[in-house]
Amino acid sequence: MTEPAQARRIRLLIADDEHLIRGAMEALLGLEPDIEVVASADNGVTAAELAAATRPDICLLDLEMPQADGLEAAAKILAAVNTRVIIVTRHARPGVLRRALASKVSGFVPKSTPAQELAHVIRDVAAGKRYIDPDIAAAALTAERCPLTDRELDALRVSRSTTSVAQIAQAMHLAPGTVRNYLSSAMMKLNAASRHEAADRAWQQGWI
Repeated sequence: MTEPAQARRIRLLIADDEHLIRGAMEALLGLEPDIEVVASADNGVTAAELAAATRPDICLLDLEMPQADGLEAAAKILAAVNTRVIIVTRHARPGVLRRALASKVSGFVPKSTPAQELAHVIRDVAAGKRYIDPDIAAAALTAERCPLTDRELDALRVSRSTTSVAQIAQAMHLAPGTVRNYLSSAMMKLNAASRHEAADRAWQQGWI
């Protein structure tokens, strides 16, 4: 009598820049009989490269990572690999969920989620379902709507890592005058005294 074929395991990539947390997730999820951790990374760029190389079923990405955050990494991965992405975050800023859903992320959970519950979420997402933590979803529903245009958001996003309008313009491939107009408009809409204050508020709301 032949033994039944073993069910295919869910191939998982984990990316988190906090080594202790990443190691704990690898160890705990690796104990699940139907989950196999095939790669891990400590930044978004490496996560995208490893996803292309290993082609996992699920990518479990921390939201806040260096080089490319979880949503930036998710966009790169989903454009190149047939996989599904779950975002894990410690600080669920309201607007981030909307950005995540727009980028076709399949799951959004807090880092406080127990490992066994996270394993269930991974199984559901691997089966084609979507999972959004109820508390995060409720906060997103009552959050302030973003009044900024995409280009205004882009200018504020770049301004968080550069020191001059000229550098922002170079990064966005725009004229400095155009960038000043975007920044001035964003400051006015957010009632901010400086572009840095506007960028901080947009970040706190999860818009960038």
